[in-house]
Amino acid sequence: MSKFRTESDSMGELQVTADALYQAQTQRAINNFKISNLTMPKQFITALAYVKQAAAQSNAELGHLSTSKARAIEQACQEIIDGKHFAHFPVDVFQTGSGTSSNMNANEVIATLASRFAAADVHPNDDVNMGQSSNDVIPTTIAVSSVINVVYELFPKLDQLSQSLQNKQAEVGHIVKTGRTHLMDAMPVSFAQTLAAWQQQVDHAMAGIRHSLERVSELAQGGTAVGTGVNADPQFAELFCKHLSANVGVRFTPSKNFFYNIGSQDAIVALSGQLKVLAVAQMKIANDLRWMNSGPLAGLGEIELEALQPGSSIMPGKVNPVIPEAAAMASAQVIGNDATITVAGQAGNFELNVMLPVIALNILQSIELLANSSQALADKAIRSFKVNQQNVDKALAKNPILVTALNPIIGYTQAAKIAKLAYQQGKPIIDVAAEHTDIDREELTQLLNPAKLTKGGL
Repeated sequence: MSKFRTESDSMGELQVTADALYQAQTQRAINNFKISNLTMPKQFITALAYVKQAAAQSNAELGHLSTSKARAIEQACQEIIDGKHFAHFPVDVFQTGSGTSSNMNANEVIATLASRFAAADVHPNDDVNMGQSSNDVIPTTIAVSSVINVVYELFPKLDQLSQSLQNKQAEVGHIVKTGRTHLMDAMPVSFAQTLAAWQQQVDHAMAGIRHSLERVSELAQGGTAVGTGVNADPQFAELFCKHLSANVGVRFTPSKNFFYNIGSQDAIVALSGQLKVLAVAQMKIANDLRWMNSGPLAGLGEIELEALQPGSSIMPGKVNPVIPEAAAMASAQVIGNDATITVAGQAGNFELNVMLPVIALNILQSIELLANSSQALADKAIRSFKVNQQNVDKALAKNPILVTALNPIIGYTQAAKIAKLAYQQGKPIIDVAAEHTDIDREELTQLLNPAKLTKGGL
């Protein structure tokens, strides 16, 4: 048997791999776009199948598509949603800027499968793509895939990270440690205060992402080629969102202005910006963990992260903070992805943005990286770290900055002299203050109590 078959489209005939589910237009894209080894993410393909499924349901309900063809298309889409046939979506990310090649790839694969199920010819353009254009399908798919993966992947793992920070506060929050500003010793803080600050960063980032989804969930579908809705039933957009919402379990609504959704990607740029906020927060948390874990002898040594793997190929016994490092790298990638999405978002030329595939790649990668790295931080760093009480207490006892509490009594200048003497002599600040002030030791013990100082006030 031949390894190839002949397919044709409006531009003529060409050879397609015999067992491929796709047809001529996909093959042209394979031939033309040999740019990278990157194909559209599986999350995007799954969302694209959801879009085609809801479109078929809507067109059937409106009486434009036969029930048998609609059911066959739905079945074909469901197989893709269930994780089958991804190998038949080989189009490079770096393709036509509208994503037309990916839209036609889906139309052809679904048409091939549906033709088998319906025992009739299902056409990729006339049936699967009915009432649609790549120009509204691809922006819609970017939005749908982003919402699905934020709601079902990112948010649950961020909830887990936030909960692990809260649980850790209950476990070690009472312990007081040396605070640091400019990486230098500062007034004391409790572990509860440090952990609560991290939790607030995570929770605020989640709130920003959730707010941005309100615009992302307003879809371009129904605007067709340029936003006018040509070739789409006037009721299509509403029905489409009804079916899609039911199928996915997340509420979607038609855009109030299709020209906005097709000509720009501002809503995705905004979502990416909020993901960047989370990446920045995650990097801060990861770096704090690394500093606090540094040592174990020559660093801060305040905490001990879970030992997960040998840290060196040459230095026996070395263990590194691998999870915070991985999370920091994931955050750096997300920040870079945001730059790409920002540039791509500017490519809205008149009635169409023409960098849609690379926007899809980067936004979905950012969501996935943040979801997985936040879960790793929760499970393998926050939950399991131990406080080195001996090191924490030793540093706190000798922290000359505690003298700040004496400012209202002896003044800043005298307090600074005492702090410098404590540094020079390597003595606890209470001993030096007892020698150089008239304050008795019992009162100094109260004034310089680190736990009391974490509560602020005079």
